[in-house]
Amino acid sequence: MQRVRFGVIGLGRFGEMHCEALSSIPEVELAALCTRNEDRLRAHGARFKVERLHTDYRLMLADPTIDAVSIVTMWDQHAAPAIAALEAGKHVFIEKPLASTVDDCAAIIRARDASGKFAMAGQICRFNPRFAAAKREIEAGAVGRIVSIYARRNIPAAVSESVLAKIGPIAGDGVHDTDLMLWFTGGRIRSAYAQSLSVRGLRNPDIGWTMYRFECGAIGVLENAWFLPQGTPYRIDERMEILGTEGCISIQESGPAISVCGKDGWRAPDTTYWPLAGGARVGALRDELRYFACCVRDGRAPDVVTLEEAAEAVRACLAAEQSAATGRVVGL
Repeated sequence: MQRVRFGVIGLGRFGEMHCEALSSIPEVELAALCTRNEDRLRAHGARFKVERLHTDYRLMLADPTIDAVSIVTMWDQHAAPAIAALEAGKHVFIEKPLASTVDDCAAIIRARDASGKFAMAGQICRFNPRFAAAKREIEAGAVGRIVSIYARRNIPAAVSESVLAKIGPIAGDGVHDTDLMLWFTGGRIRSAYAQSLSVRGLRNPDIGWTMYRFECGAIGVLENAWFLPQGTPYRIDERMEILGTEGCISIQESGPAISVCGKDGWRAPDTTYWPLAGGARVGALRDELRYFACCVRDGRAPDVVTLEEAAEAVRACLAAEQSAATGRVVGL
């Protein structure tokens, strides 16, 4: 079986988890790493037994033995390496959000089309078994026509403090549920209205609430509060309620499958997205990366999530942020 030779661009916390997941996938060889931090680069090279180490992604992309790259930089740094990788003939996996502007999303899509290579955005929630089950139920007609979706995705203030220097809660987490709402309704968003609140005076607001109107008439509401109190036992408070003309679906992800009480109080380790099992990073992160790797190996375009769908979620979240800044409804 041919293994897909992957390079990882960006070795922050999430880039490290990509390395952990990719190195445990049978169809993948983790072949190259890239970050501007030389100490971190050497440390991760030694840990994952990778010899091809780069501080410039263009040198990685010049390597003809690399088949695909995973881009795990900050969202406003996705476009340049993604486009360069596609132009270099590599398949590209891009962490969510796809990019930080609508124009950059469109440029990545054009580069994919011109290259003939595959590209996929890491909309990880589509690989969460609970949301995937909801999609199957909706397609089977279990709830009839969707008329309302409420989504809650909140995180503790201690977790969000460093992140808020880079991205706000609507684009940072709301993009997940925006994507899910688009996936479940099968339509586009017609308008966005949002309100945000800055509690700590950081670069981005701590809290964002968004209301969407879909072309099908449905209403979607997003709650993204990155200000849960210290001692919150879980890292993500994640819930969704889908109401249709003939039924409803309730998804509860924050109810811990495992709870641990230690000297610092209660905590609930992740068992869905990127848990550790047998020393390997598994869960939805590994599943989506393996899915993409198998698509590359088998020569079939990934269709669980397309770049166009990922771009639509970015477009909606940016409209919501514009609405929060201006106090006006923004049409899409």
